[in-house]
Amino acid sequence: MILFPAIDIRGGQCVRLTQGDYDQEIVYHDSPTEMAKQWEREGAAYIHVVDLDGAKSGDTPNMNAIRDLAQAVNVPVQVGGGVRTMEKVKQHIDNGVTRVIIGTAAIEDPQFLKEAVETYGERIAVSIDARGGYVATDGWTETSETKATDLIKELEAIGVQTIVYTDILKDGMMQGPNMEELKEVDELTSIDVIASGGVSTEQNIRDLREMGLYGAIIGKALYEGALSLEKLIEEQRV
Repeated sequence: MILFPAIDIRGGQCVRLTQGDYDQEIVYHDSPTEMAKQWEREGAAYIHVVDLDGAKSGDTPNMNAIRDLAQAVNVPVQVGGGVRTMEKVKQHIDNGVTRVIIGTAAIEDPQFLKEAVETYGERIAVSIDARGGYVATDGWTETSETKATDLIKELEAIGVQTIVYTDILKDGMMQGPNMEELKEVDELTSIDVIASGGVSTEQNIRDLREMGLYGAIIGKALYEGALSLEKLIEEQRV
């Protein structure tokens, strides 16, 4: 199972939000690039980046910061947040990003998603952010009437190979991921599932690995010192 340290960028800085609330922000580092280099030094095999400004506005104001980060490390980087046009997808990939994550637009513009998957194949992932089993959009500010499980079936038909599944109510709460929901999602689909939200203990990681998930994103627990990336990766090697 791949462990993805998360770098959330807002205003060019590395921050964390609680439950996606833009009013509950903690700044952890003023340089996302330096943060990425640190995770690489600690053994990260892949880095997960979110443009929080982009997720909310649909624009990508942190494009240059993400480019600098992607080009500064030797491990693959996946990026989401505000990716709603083919131009943005191409720009990220041209800038050195390995995998581009489409969120809101996967629901609001399925034709765009199809075109992206047809053009870039496995380099396109979809972020499913769920609140009570229903998909949230626009930086988690809106909850749609689309069931997460229904969306996953549609994504499979389109040819999406990777999804990032976040239970918003668990995100940043350090209370563990929603294991039941993740199990249901993983059993429902052949798509690779990356768990996100609430991963905060070594036992959480073990449970997700036993479930057979493709990956898990770790955010706040790393920044607060509750988990050590180096130690987690060492344990996975045993």
